[in-house]
Amino acid sequence: MQNQTVLISGAAKRIGAEISRQLHASGMNIVIHYRASADEANALCNELNALRADSAITLQADLLKLADIDSLVKRAADYWGGLDALVNNASTFYPTPVGEITEAHWDDLMGSNLKAPLFLSQAATPYLRKSQGSIVNIVDIHAYRPMKLHPVYCSAKAGLAMLTQSLARELGPEVRVNGVAPGAILWPESELDAETQTFILERTALKRQGEPHDIAAAVRFLISEANYITGQVIPVCGGRSLNI
Repeated sequence: MQNQTVLISGAAKRIGAEISRQLHASGMNIVIHYRASADEANALCNELNALRADSAITLQADLLKLADIDSLVKRAADYWGGLDALVNNASTFYPTPVGEITEAHWDDLMGSNLKAPLFLSQAATPYLRKSQGSIVNIVDIHAYRPMKLHPVYCSAKAGLAMLTQSLARELGPEVRVNGVAPGAILWPESELDAETQTFILERTALKRQGEPHDIAAAVRFLISEANYITGQVIPVCGGRSLNI
């Protein structure tokens, strides 16, 4: 992974930032994409460059705009002269109860969770074919078992799981495409009461919350060590997918 380049969407904070740190520690150059989190993105970039000079950059783009996506991928690939991996991490998450769903909700949730990964992957494909690279999509265990009050989000992530398999068929043998499906790793940025958190953790086999490190480790494995794995989505959920 030394001196290889990875573009990570939504990389400024939370799980995206931890993926950035782990892949950077493995020797990769990191393209930190952000939409509005400029301060967090710049702080992370400075942190990584302090560890290894000229090893991280930040790029802003609105992934709901196709022109921004094409420009983002080109700028990412041009900086170090290629692209070896793409991590589709950027996501929008919030409830959409039936009866309150709007077209704007649909466009936002489908756009960030399904449309953007597709068009980022398409734009990155010529570079990844050249480098024999890989794509990792951050899916969700609720792609397979629905979460109450979130029909649009769950449908979008289910689409991303199928997109992972479809792209693996389309882009092989040059490009591997896999996914990671997090469970209880980080609580939503909106409030989630203690009772609900306890209920969720009790339904895991390991009876505890995971860490962003666990997701990042799975991503690193799929990029660097899984040369004969493609079209797979690995649940990293402490066994919660056994009992949702």
